[in-house]
Amino acid sequence: MRVLHTPTRLGAALLAAAALHGAPAAAADEPGWTAAPAAGRPGTPRPYFYLAGAAGAVLEDRLTLANAGDRERTLTLRGADAYNTPDGALAVRPAGEGAAAAADAGSGAGSWISFGAAATVKVPPHTRAVVPFTVTVPPAAAPGDHPAAVVATEAGHEAAVRVHLRVGGPTLAALTVEDVAVHGSGSSAVIRYALVNRGNVALAPELAVRAEGRFGEAPGRAAHAVPVELLPGRRVELSEPWPGAPALDRVALTLTATAPGTAPATARATAWLLPGGTAARLGAGLLALGTLATAALLLVRTRRTRRERSPEPPATAAAPAPEPELTGASR
Repeated sequence: MRVLHTPTRLGAALLAAAALHGAPAAAADEPGWTAAPAAGRPGTPRPYFYLAGAAGAVLEDRLTLANAGDRERTLTLRGADAYNTPDGALAVRPAGEGAAAAADAGSGAGSWISFGAAATVKVPPHTRAVVPFTVTVPPAAAPGDHPAAVVATEAGHEAAVRVHLRVGGPTLAALTVEDVAVHGSGSSAVIRYALVNRGNVALAPELAVRAEGRFGEAPGRAAHAVPVELLPGRRVELSEPWPGAPALDRVALTLTATAPGTAPATARATAWLLPGGTAARLGAGLLALGTLATAALLLVRTRRTRRERSPEPPATAAAPAPEPELTGASR
């Protein structure tokens, strides 16, 4: 799995060693060559590929490879699935991974991309090569976004460029927020939660935090962008600081996640916020108290059991009645 760090918004370019948004080309791991979409209009660079068509369509585009070095480069080109890792980063599936990994990566749209006979390209020094490729959308492809990338490789060094592919048909934007928890308190508090894209289009979520303490409303966080592009069908586990959290309180926390086209999604949790070390000391005290209480209960039960089982003194045996004595003799 190749992980690409992505502190960006929806529609950014997928890069191998740079942020997704705002760069015109995917930079290689070492200087010397780059990969980027061919310019759409003269002098107009594109940060990523955007292709749209119906199921069964064959779409075409072109990749530019620029060799700025002094030696020839031999580059291998392929398509790959793009997907979210569990922590929200975007990644592309390495070549050679099996069908199970392809299914986990998402729709498998990387396999729809073909460079044909141009899958291996030699680029002379100080030369730019433009390589065509096709995207063959299966007839049974589901509507919505199918994240993918084109990847150029040379001697283990890769550059990946995002292919934003949409298949025509009904689209659904749906988002849920789950598993809310708070760790720490005060300025060191951290909120952990999960976001799940339950629709078929990529989402750029925003999150708002509202907190209610025992003594009224506590400082929360206004709606703000979440630094992740959430792809269809993916779940990501995120965390963020909560600098306004109370140092000592029991709070009811409400998280509200939104994204363009979605209904607001909320999740709630309650938590004790205690100063550092207090929770551990309180837990140790409660444990000791519980141990003492358990010992006392066992002692009382033991004594009660002994009383119930103590044997009763044996009853005094009655003296046998004297037998009558026969006197005299019969004649």
